[in-house]
Amino acid sequence: MQNPNEDTEWNDILRAKGIIPQKEKEITEDQIVSILEDTIKSKTKEGKNLEDLDLDELDELEDSEDEAVLLEYRNKRIAEIRALSEKAKFGFVGEISAQDYINEVNKAGEGIWVVLHLYKQGIPLCALINQHMSYLATRYPAVKFLKSISTTCIPNYPDRNLPTIFVYFEGDLKKQIVGPVECRGPSLTLEEFEYLLGKTGAIDTDIKEDPRPKIKDKLMQDLADSNDWSL
Repeated sequence: MQNPNEDTEWNDILRAKGIIPQKEKEITEDQIVSILEDTIKSKTKEGKNLEDLDLDELDELEDSEDEAVLLEYRNKRIAEIRALSEKAKFGFVGEISAQDYINEVNKAGEGIWVVLHLYKQGIPLCALINQHMSYLATRYPAVKFLKSISTTCIPNYPDRNLPTIFVYFEGDLKKQIVGPVECRGPSLTLEEFEYLLGKTGAIDTDIKEDPRPKIKDKLMQDLADSNDWSL
């Protein structure tokens, strides 16, 4: 499975042509510590700039209790940033075969969500979902987004079930979205797809309500209008 974040000559060519995004620069541990120390030095716990403090406030800041609070805050933020950095290790859509399934899906690891798309070339809705997944993979780099040609991954998998989305957490299957109807057809928007994945728990999206226009109420209103009993 080709990782677009690897430093290879082929990936450099793809980045130059704009086919894959530029590799993000990794922030070192020393840089994290430096950023946090600069922030702590420039702000008090009340949110004031040091340059705005009077002498009494500066004396108060030097109190050992305040220093302990700032140190505790510093250590907490460093731990949070390190934890986030460790989780954000994907950021792309990987391609797998049947041989990769166990290692990449069932053994993805503790705390890891996996979104797997079974697709086939020549099916427009599959191509659309692959596009949506590419965007969401960069937005949610802690989630492992994968795709696989259906019959390569599962022999004789029926085309009528495509697209198929499998959602796993820590190796256990949590949700299946099977077929064009469940995938909402060729007009599926990115927001709708993000909403569907959010409902499974795989991503923490801000889209909590279905973005698809609610046509049920409109149909009911049209039916009522067609049965107008007024004289």
